[in-house]
Amino acid sequence: MYSSSPKEHFSDRLLASSQSQRGHQVTIFCRRSAAGTGEEVYTEGGVRVEVAWSGLYSPARRLLSTVHEPALLRSLERVLERSRPELVHIQHLMGLPAACTRLLQQRGIPFVITLHDYWWICANAQLLTHHSHQVCPGPRAFWNCAHCALARAGHSRLWPALPLLAGALAWRNQLLQQPLRVAQYLIAPTQFVRRWYSTQGIPPRKIVVLPHGIDPPPPALRASPRADGPVRLVYIGGIAWQKGIHVVLEALQGLEEKVELWIAGDESYDPAYTRRLRALATPNVRFLGLLAHTEVWETLAQADAVVVPSLWYETYSLITHEAFAAHVAVIASRLGALEEAVRDGIDGLLVPPGDVAAWRAAIVRLVDQPGLLATMRANTRPPITVAEHVSRIESLYLAARSLRRTDD
Repeated sequence: MYSSSPKEHFSDRLLASSQSQRGHQVTIFCRRSAAGTGEEVYTEGGVRVEVAWSGLYSPARRLLSTVHEPALLRSLERVLERSRPELVHIQHLMGLPAACTRLLQQRGIPFVITLHDYWWICANAQLLTHHSHQVCPGPRAFWNCAHCALARAGHSRLWPALPLLAGALAWRNQLLQQPLRVAQYLIAPTQFVRRWYSTQGIPPRKIVVLPHGIDPPPPALRASPRADGPVRLVYIGGIAWQKGIHVVLEALQGLEEKVELWIAGDESYDPAYTRRLRALATPNVRFLGLLAHTEVWETLAQADAVVVPSLWYETYSLITHEAFAAHVAVIASRLGALEEAVRDGIDGLLVPPGDVAAWRAAIVRLVDQPGLLATMRANTRPPITVAEHVSRIESLYLAARSLRRTDD
């Protein structure tokens, strides 16, 4: 059984479907944003999905749901009665009460948690401050967290509320520390995530590093060297400030005849930022919109390099590993898990985050050294496959069940 939330990742659905195909009985429990309270059950890809809702979703409701959401707890109780799981894999608890794990403990059900982001410690989930747009090391007596929360809510100058909000966020952190400490295992997609959570007091011995599984594209959709034309850079991902797309656009100024950039992503997520990008765009920039998964492979097949100019600590970067699966080089920020994934000068280039001049120099290097792209393409290493990921997850489940019996 899986427990999830509105942040559920594409790879999680793929994992559930793959395990169902292997003969396991899989149920997904998640929350929906909707008025009132209710439940719905349907089947998707051979997997039973149980959805519950208890009001419209908002940042404030998300915080309150962590503390107390009795309707969702009752829904989970009913799901546990129906599915009788031997183990629960928590992909996320955002929007769900922290007390969900107490229900599992009371029933003697072992559980593991995947650390998809920093939400278990950082209420913003991204370690990126709203008031200064700087990478954050983590809570500092929760005053910085309260300052960030006020900025996100648009009340930056409401200083009298800081002590109360800092106390509430400290309480939230205490509630979420308990599931992390009693879970049989925590799954980190990268060593960077494991190290960061360890600095926050989580015992590193219980954090297992397991990358997401990615199946390679069909041979016909694997990228091959382009003989002529400008160097084609591709960005695929979220259209949001912290993704740093504006940095690449600024770096491209004056390179219209030598380099082109394709940008793919949901432009409706942050309309103001999208307008800023379009204002910066020169004629050599194309906006592709939101791509289906098959279209991602088709786009990568036409790319010389993928750019990942993130300004925050990526925990994994799915597109980086998809690029490597398609034998495409990656230019990425030297930050977080990206520094772990990309080997500078071997299968990609690492650039200081937010440094327009450095990004321009890296792009010009691809233009001036035509053989560099071919060399980096040849050096790409394929990520683990979905089948390999599922097999390793199954082994971890067995170990978690054994560990639970030992604890009992």
